[in-house]
Amino acid sequence: MFYQPNQGHGLPHDPFKAIVAPRPIGWISTRNGAGEINLAPYSFFNAFSTHPFLVWFSSEGPKDSAVFAEQTGEFVVNLVGKDLAEAANRSSVDAPRGASEFAYAGLTAAPSRLVSPPRVGEASAALECRVTDIMRPKGLDGTEAGVVVVTGEVVGVHIDDTKLTNGLFDVTKAGNVGRLGYRDYSAVTETFSMTRPKWQDG
Repeated sequence: MFYQPNQGHGLPHDPFKAIVAPRPIGWISTRNGAGEINLAPYSFFNAFSTHPFLVWFSSEGPKDSAVFAEQTGEFVVNLVGKDLAEAANRSSVDAPRGASEFAYAGLTAAPSRLVSPPRVGEASAALECRVTDIMRPKGLDGTEAGVVVVTGEVVGVHIDDTKLTNGLFDVTKAGNVGRLGYRDYSAVTETFSMTRPKWQDG
C-alpha cells in the first residue's frame, strides 16, 4: 500500500510510530527554578553526536520536562531497562505540577554530580545533560508543529557496574526498552555483531 499522511491511511490505527521503531526512551528528570522535580518518559528521543556527545528529546506540547529544562538549562536522561518499564510507565501519569513522579512510581531520586535534577537511582545508566538548543520545528506549510525539541550535551555519565561485561556496557543485562507503535514495547534480550566493510577489501 501507499498513502499520504495528510490524506489518511485507511488502517485501524496510524502505522507511523510502528514503522519508526524501536525508539529508545528518554526518561527525563528535570527541576524548575522553584525546586519542583519532574520525571517523564519520552519516546521521541535519541543521541546524534559524539563530538561532543549530544542527545535530544521532543515534547509534544510544552510539557513540564521541556519547560523545566528551558528554565534551568539542565536535565538527566535515565535508562529504562525491562525491570523498570512499569515504573517508567507510571511516571507518565498526568500528575499536577509539583507532585513527585519519583514517589508515585516508587523510585529513588538520587543526587546527580554536575547538574541539579536528580537521577533515577535504580536505573542502569543515566546521562547528566546541559541544554545547548531549544527548537520549535515547523511543517512544510511553515506552521509550528507544536513540539519542543530540547538538545543537551552530556556532561556526566552514571553506569551501574553490574551491567558491565568485560568492560562493555551490556544492553542485554540492562534490558534496554524501546517504544514500538500502538501500546507495544520491546526489550533487548539478544544482540548480534557486524563489522563495517572497507572498500579496499572488496
